[in-house]
Amino acid sequence: MNENQSNPTTVLPTSQNSQQLAWGQQPVQQPQENGKTIVYQSEVMGNLMKMIDRVAPSTANILVLGESGTGKELLARAVHEKSSRKSKPFVAINCGALRETLLESELFGHEKGSFTGAYSKKIGLAEAANGGTLFLDEIGELAPGIQAKLLRFLQEGEIYRVGGKDPIKVDIRLISATNRELDQEVVRGNFREDLFYRINTIVVSAPPLRRRKEDIPALISHFLNNSAHAYMNRGRTVSEDAMQTLIKYEWPGNIRELQNVCERLQILSDGHQIMMNDLPEHIRNPEKKDDLIDYDQNITIHELEKRYILKALIHFGGNKTQAANALGITIKTLYNKLHEYGEFERFAVHTKPNAK
Repeated sequence: MNENQSNPTTVLPTSQNSQQLAWGQQPVQQPQENGKTIVYQSEVMGNLMKMIDRVAPSTANILVLGESGTGKELLARAVHEKSSRKSKPFVAINCGALRETLLESELFGHEKGSFTGAYSKKIGLAEAANGGTLFLDEIGELAPGIQAKLLRFLQEGEIYRVGGKDPIKVDIRLISATNRELDQEVVRGNFREDLFYRINTIVVSAPPLRRRKEDIPALISHFLNNSAHAYMNRGRTVSEDAMQTLIKYEWPGNIRELQNVCERLQILSDGHQIMMNDLPEHIRNPEKKDDLIDYDQNITIHELEKRYILKALIHFGGNKTQAANALGITIKTLYNKLHEYGEFERFAVHTKPNAK
């Protein structure tokens, strides 16, 4: 997933221009009306886009989970553009970027004179999205007071502007996103349980880039050939050893980090081909991390496996297909494990696993 409209091409050396992309198949490109494009060729992204195709025509609220930089807003836009609301507005707001009082005014609007500085009436973003889709990014950052008002809005389908007395009917489809584990925030008392179940009718998980490395060559090609610096006519291809290093890197900042690195490479590389020495030092020589966990003589391998699998299921909202894909096991193996643990009934309904 990326920031600009694309027509991805091979990003291998020019001496190997007869080769296909490093993973042997052509990427899929899904342009969006905002000029951005979802680019992928991995199975995990293919399955995710098929799920979006299934859920988009419905009116169900959707919760998009994923790390920062994984393209959660692009997935939300894809849902909107595949729905019957595509001709109506798509309105996005970052809940973590504004303090509580300002966020309420941005979301619900305000009446003239309702507070100092309110010199005129303002239409809120929820009202502006009427008939379309409202995307709340970083919904886990909402303060308790806003959570209560958002819940009432979702239940009643009406809002009150700040300082206003009359309800305003608003019809929106809500898509929310977070990089937090909201189920744990509910347990901690930081997020309302009733709101949590209201927003997660369908759970969609944006995979981190390290779990979809098949997409890296296509994404690099897209960023190099469609960036604002493509006119410089250099750094348009990548040598084989440099490409393998880029694929091997774990990309903690996900697609956003990859895009920034590609922009830097296009500016700083000397020739038409990006070589190993052009790569940033932290990518050429990443710090090695200790992959081992502390040994606990009270935890068996069986118990450790069980905890990890159940944690994955909770992370994916109980969706067994997504959890199995992320764990690298078949869905049949996952079903067998759940029966073995006596946990199958707990995850029978994938959107609302019972907490323990």
